[in-house]
Amino acid sequence: MTRIDTLDDLLSDRFSCRAFTPKPVPRDQIERILEVARKAPSWCNAQPWQVVVTQGDATDKFRAALMSEVQNGSPKLDLEGPENYPGVYGDRRRTVGWQLYDAVGVKKGDRIGSANQMMRNFTLFDAPHVAILTSPRALGPYGAMDSGGFVLAFTLAAQALGIDTIPQAAVANYAGFVRQYFGIGDDRNMLCAISFGYADRSHAANSFRSERAPLDDIVDWRS
Repeated sequence: MTRIDTLDDLLSDRFSCRAFTPKPVPRDQIERILEVARKAPSWCNAQPWQVVVTQGDATDKFRAALMSEVQNGSPKLDLEGPENYPGVYGDRRRTVGWQLYDAVGVKKGDRIGSANQMMRNFTLFDAPHVAILTSPRALGPYGAMDSGGFVLAFTLAAQALGIDTIPQAAVANYAGFVRQYFGIGDDRNMLCAISFGYADRSHAANSFRSERAPLDDIVDWRS
């Protein structure tokens, strides 16, 4: 197997895990993931990413505090979110949303069911670990763009070790709370969370895979 085939397999096998077992990931494997992910490319080699990684009780305490904030507080993003998802982007968003709802039995018009599924984001899908990713506020969009490469490297390194992940933008809706909870300075933007651990393969939420656009939809060849 060539190296590109190995990479293709990792990308194909990786999925957004929405139900984890409580089994913790050994510390040495978490460190191995981070050792690999830190090699991601960045503009001017700035390497703007920093992560807080939780283990054991620290994950459960954050999970409980986050749920309390979501139920009683107000959303506050560090970075401006999308204005909307026009055209094909909205179509793709709706498609994966209905794939999830169909898998877990949420019917169209079931607002309670869809709200309950959305709240699963803030339980971190029961993951035993979460990584909170930040970049310097001074680097703005470029710091965020570089950190996206770190997210990809993290998730692929985890996949290579048989560890499942889900990058979560939803947690960034409470960025101010997350920064305060972990003592992260106001000079850093909270970008996303990556919940990780071992997938509950029997859970319906893990039974589907999202689609990918064909090359003709994403490439404009110029000769």
